[in-house]
Amino acid sequence: MPLELLQVDAFTDRPFAGNPAGVCLLPTGGWPDDGWLRAVAAEVNVAETAFLLAAGPARWDLRWFTPTVEVDLCGHATVASAHALRTRWGVEAATLTFATRSGDLPVTVAADGRLVLELAADPPVPAPARPDLLAALGLDAGRVEVLASSAFDVVVLDGAEAVAAVEPDQLALARACPHAVIVTAAGGGGDVDVVSRVFAPAVGIPEDPATGSAHAVLAPLWSDRLDRATLRCEQRSARGGRLGTEQVGDRVRVLGHAVTTIVGHLTDPAGPAASAPSG
Repeated sequence: MPLELLQVDAFTDRPFAGNPAGVCLLPTGGWPDDGWLRAVAAEVNVAETAFLLAAGPARWDLRWFTPTVEVDLCGHATVASAHALRTRWGVEAATLTFATRSGDLPVTVAADGRLVLELAADPPVPAPARPDLLAALGLDAGRVEVLASSAFDVVVLDGAEAVAAVEPDQLALARACPHAVIVTAAGGGGDVDVVSRVFAPAVGIPEDPATGSAHAVLAPLWSDRLDRATLRCEQRSARGGRLGTEQVGDRVRVLGHAVTTIVGHLTDPAGPAASAPSG
């Protein structure tokens, strides 16, 4: 029997915006071969594809693959997975818990209907202004602030317009940054407190449309600087993404909507057979 595969746009309330993720609910009985998982993710060819394996009541093992590698954390594909479980696969539990390489990630629903993903805060600290990184981003070292967290390089610019204007050399950036880099600034008024863009060509993502995990870095940075526990964030990619954050001690709550855009099936006979979800 073929496996159902969804594409879900996360951190948006309308189709064809936010960040698309593949979501595949696997049958019980253990993980299929990693080569098959990588092949599916390459075929789906969006920033991340999430694979779910039921692990108990309202609990799933979760792995994420880009088109080229498995990653340790992906916020938007986790939100997409929670959306798929609730809206397509009939799971009604108040809290969905995902066991991942980055620990347990709970997802709940806010009063306004947004999904709430809880992450460990990853505050950035000052770092050297590496010429190769800044050159790849087309930036002048004298006009930026460079920070780093455990998972991201962070470049702070002097305004939202400067963030929108960044045009990286993707090949040079892949050499200079083996993971991902966030370019960010204060929002400059209106209904946006923080703007950002995220580039990760070294792992097969030239520009990520809307990045949940990056906001575990951005929330502590800008909550401190703007003296606000809650933030309205916009990721200014071509597709665009809108996220909310709430700093709660050493945790960050990332809030956003999600929309299912494609429902299909995998027919690879080498893959596992489908089964009903539990939880």
